[in-house]
Amino acid sequence: QVQLVESGGGWVQTRGSLRLSCRVSGGTLSDYTMAWFRQAPGKEREFVAAVSFSGRRILYTDSVKGRFTISRDNAVNTVYLQMNSLKPEDTADYYCAADPGRILLGAPGPAEFRSWGQGTQVTVSS
Repeated sequence: QVQLVESGGGWVQTRGSLRLSCRVSGGTLSDYTMAWFRQAPGKEREFVAAVSFSGRRILYTDSVKGRFTISRDNAVNTVYLQMNSLKPEDTADYYCAADPGRILLGAPGPAEFRSWGQGTQVTVSS
């Protein structure tokens, strides 16, 4: 099972930007479908974005389309989430998740991913 470590969270004003990183160890990144989820206080963990192990399929939840970009750099075993035009409703703990060889047919749920990072907090002030 791979280990995931997120970084890059913090505090930002509305319309600001942040880039989250997820460093993967204990495995080869190109074998894994990767995703970002988020969880706001008192709410369930929700899907944000995913990239397939091949890199050819990318999915976003509707609320972040056009603002967030998921990418992967297999050479450094890292997945990124570039977040632009941030809104207060983007405030949450953001989690990186991995699953080997998962086929992305639609927005995945948290139960479909075997490995998780510890999360990084993102706060967007109005």
